[in-house]
Amino acid sequence: MILGLIPSRLNSKRLKHKPLLKIDGLSIIVHTFKRAMLSKKLDRVIVCCDDKRILDEVIKHGGEAILTSKKHKNGTERIFEVAKKFKPKFVVDVQGDEPFVDPKDIDRVIDFHKKKTKFDIVVPSMMAEHNASSRNLVKVVFSNNGKILYFSRAAVPYDYKNIKNKFYRDLSIVSFKYEALKKYNKFKEGKIEKIEGIELLRAIENNLNLGTFKAINSGFAVDVNQDLMKAIDLMPSDKIRKLY
Repeated sequence: MILGLIPSRLNSKRLKHKPLLKIDGLSIIVHTFKRAMLSKKLDRVIVCCDDKRILDEVIKHGGEAILTSKKHKNGTERIFEVAKKFKPKFVVDVQGDEPFVDPKDIDRVIDFHKKKTKFDIVVPSMMAEHNASSRNLVKVVFSNNGKILYFSRAAVPYDYKNIKNKFYRDLSIVSFKYEALKKYNKFKEGKIEKIEGIELLRAIENNLNLGTFKAINSGFAVDVNQDLMKAIDLMPSDKIRKLY
């Protein structure tokens, strides 16, 4: 079984009640799960939320949701609460603030992870052509064989020799082997994870094997009001929007 889980938390620090904010007549969380449900590789899609208002919103629009604890420190902890009820082979985490997520990208992540089973966790990455220095963009540093070495909110690797370095950011779709997700949730919050505020650094700090491949999609997360305004402008003409 390949289980798609969408973590969603009501109280975002930068955008109040972010999952319920409307874009082209539908809330951010509805756009996200509707697109995830268009994936051909996911067997089931569930929103993992911390508030009944999100639960009701998802159910009202034909989705499936489970209410989780409010005590989780991050989305990875939240999805494990639901994943352990099913114990699937793979768990695909689709971030709840990605209203432009492409279902084909979800399928590409799954196909890659099925082939590259040496990786415990797979996080696709794409070139950060703009705003590489923004702390809202998580940069990915990886080796030639696709092994992820580090994540950072800083523009890394630092271009010490001025060779016009290319920066890559993460695409907010994460595929876990179920056993890797289980291990992650036994680890304590890591020192570097706490400094950077990036939850997957906990996996690297505890020697899990993370891999990436270069994606081409230009979707984006809605983190701040500027992102919301951009999404409102773009959504009516989005091709995938017309499919649901």
